[in-house]
Order: sequence, then C-alpha cells, then structure tokens
Amino acid sequence: MNTDVATLDARLCPDCPPLPENLEHRLRDRLHLDELRRAKQNWRTRLALGLALIGPGVLVMLGDNDAGGVVTYAQTGATYGLGIFLPLMILLGFVAYVVQEMTVRLGAVTRRGHAELIWKRYGAFWGWFSLIDLVVANVLTLMTEFIGIRLGGQALGLSPWLTVPASLAFITYVLVFLRYWTWERISLFIAVFNLIFVPLALFSHPNWHAVALAFVGHGWIVPGGFLSLTFLILISANIGTTIAPWQLFFQQSCVVDKGLLPQDIRAGRRDLMLGVVGMVFVAMAIIIVAAQTLKGLPNVQNLDADVVLGAIRSKLGDGMMALFALGLMEAGLIASIVITASSAWAIGEAFEIDRSINAPPRKAMGFYLPAIIGTAMAAIAVMMPNLSLGFLNLSVQVIATVFMPAAMLFLLMLLNDRELMGDHVNSARRNAVAITIMVGLIVCNVLYGVAALFPHALGG
Repeated sequence: MNTDVATLDARLCPDCPPLPENLEHRLRDRLHLDELRRAKQNWRTRLALGLALIGPGVLVMLGDNDAGGVVTYAQTGATYGLGIFLPLMILLGFVAYVVQEMTVRLGAVTRRGHAELIWKRYGAFWGWFSLIDLVVANVLTLMTEFIGIRLGGQALGLSPWLTVPASLAFITYVLVFLRYWTWERISLFIAVFNLIFVPLALFSHPNWHAVALAFVGHGWIVPGGFLSLTFLILISANIGTTIAPWQLFFQQSCVVDKGLLPQDIRAGRRDLMLGVVGMVFVAMAIIIVAAQTLKGLPNVQNLDADVVLGAIRSKLGDGMMALFALGLMEAGLIASIVITASSAWAIGEAFEIDRSINAPPRKAMGFYLPAIIGTAMAAIAVMMPNLSLGFLNLSVQVIATVFMPAAMLFLLMLLNDRELMGDHVNSARRNAVAITIMVGLIVCNVLYGVAALFPHALGG
C-alpha cells in the first residue's frame, strides 16, 4: 500500500498528536480498500477488492467447524447414518446466517464490539453475566479443540507434548505479534484446509443415491423417536456447534477491528454466506464419512476422536485416516485462534482497554494476556489422563445451545435499538425469523432437560 498515513495525518492536522498505532493500521486498511474501489475496474481489481473484504464471515463459520464439531458430526453420522441430519445441516446453515448477519450490521453501523454494547446499553450486571458466560464456555470449548489437536497428532505419530504446546505457542504468536490484516490472512489460509473433509467424503465411496434420497425424506429413521434422549442430545449438540455465543462476540468485534463500515454490509453478507456454504458442505461430508465407517458401533454417544480415527483406518486405510487426522488438527487450530480472539476482544471491550489486534503488545498486554491465560488453561487441562473425551465434547456443544437464547436476546434488543442502528434496524420479518429461532432453541433446551431428568416422561 502506497499511502503514508502518518504523513497524511500530519498534513491534515499538524498540531494534533499522532494517531494511536492500532488506529493508524486500521486507517491504512481502510485507505487500501478505498484505493481498490477507485482503481480502474477490471477483473483483477474486482477480485482484489472481493478478497480484501473476505474475513470475518469465513473465519466465524469455518472456525465453527471445530474439533468438537467434527466429533459431533461423526457421532451424528454413526448414530443416524445418511438420514435426517443431512438436510438438517442446510436448515442449520440458514439459522447461522440469520444470526450472524445481525452481528455484521451491528458491528459495521455502531463500530463497537458486542461486549462493549452490552455493557454500555444494559449495565454492569448484564455485562458481567454475558462476559462470564462467554469466558467459561470459551475455555470449555478450547479444551475440545486441544483434544482434537492432541488426538489428531497422536494418530500421525506426534507426541502431545509437541503438538499441544506448539499449537498454544502459535495461537499466542499470531494474536499478540501480528497486526489484524496479517492475522486475518494467516487465519484464512488455515481455515481453507477445513475443506479437507470434502474430498475425504468422496474417497469414502458413499451410496450417492442414498445421500440424495435423504434430502427427500427417505431414511429418516430415528430409533426411539424424536423425543428420545439420544436424538435430543444430538440435535442440541448440532445446534451448539452451528451457533454459539462466542460467534456473536467474535464476528462483531472482527468486523469492527477490520474497519468495515455500513457501505460494506453487503460485502460482509457475501463473506458470511461463503463461510456458511463451506460450513454446511464440511458438516455433511463428515456425516457421510461417519455413516460409511462408524454406523453400528456400540456406545456412539460417547464416541471420541480416537475411536473415529481408528474406525476410519480400519475401513478406509492409513491414508484416509491421516487425512482425517490432519483435518481434525486444523479444525482445532483455527477454532482456537478465533475463540481466543473472541475472548480478548470481549475482555478488552468490557474493561475499556485497548482492544485491537493492531495494538502493539507493549501497550496492550491487558487485552492479550487474559485470553492467552484462558487458552493455556484449556491446553493444560487436556494433558490430564483419563479425560472422558466423548462426554466432554457433547457436553460443551449442548452448553452452547443452553447459553444461546440469552445471547440472542441481547442481540435482538440491540438490533431493534433505532438510536443505535438507524435505518439498519431489524425489519419485522427479520425479527420474526430471529424470534422463531430463539423460541426453537428454548424448546429444544426444555425438551432436553425433561428427557435428561425424567427419561420416560416424553415416551422416549
């Protein structure tokens, strides 16, 4: 980029103090986008502009296909095969788009992160409530990410004493020492490898006729019924791995740190849709692989990544197992990167300290350090022996579903605040769809709670 921000700033206001370093970097990024818009329009400049605007949406959705999500999809395919959950992934993709699109508008219009808006609009009590929920859920989720990294590495012959500390060091480095633009590009490069599960599904040679029939209602066999505890656990876990509170905080703060403005909302929606499509394809691919290799295994509700890898090796060979292990490690790594960033942004916004990945570490350790400590705690915890991995994974996904209605309520209130949103306030139709999603989450939580506490109450 050719624009010298410091020189420009000095010319515009020679008596003003220089811009803070994080704002200077953000201004550089904005000027770069402006230069691309004003350049002679051809396929190269249009492609460059499109690629420059990609980021938050792809990261939040492919980061959502995390190590815990991979295991959840595998448990789903092992339990129900090529049935109801394949088309359900498309519905959940739509749900994810509706929820996350609101964070794009909220961030671009207000230029404030999610945690900051909750603290300023609803006070310290609800601010602490949302922050504690987020941090606790993030640490638990990060444990599942490091489990994926550990087990994927072990399947490839790598010691967990190498893979887990190395991953923690890398996550720390990219967050603390890189500015936003470089952090985003490296994260996107890693996120693209989430698609490794798609060719894996092709190599598993599924019955494509049965796959197609699943989308028209064939094979929707649910042993025990739709109100059985098994089905309710897996539906809750799949919802929890599609929409989770950290995603709201992450994408909105990411939009702010990237410097997107209201005129970028349309581009932000395209970015999000690209991420949703990738998420859905990967989720369906893993379900297909699991249906081919894991269907019929006993005790699939407690299935963990180690068992999944062993079954793939026995059915598809060492090469396919290695491919799945690499995908599992990538899923854990990209999710750890974005979840750690969501914690950093939320804590920085809550305590009104420097809260940008552009901020130099020497001036913003209060922003970086709490998030890194939380991630380190998760990394240390997964090194403990005899951890119930399958149970932990499902529990984390279900917890995300339980926390989500409260998170959505704050989101909806903010999106209906005309003082904040102006012309970008939620329409009646958007509100109706969002409220339907929120009510659906509450119903799912209630049914799961009843089935767990009173196993025969629902007839399952």
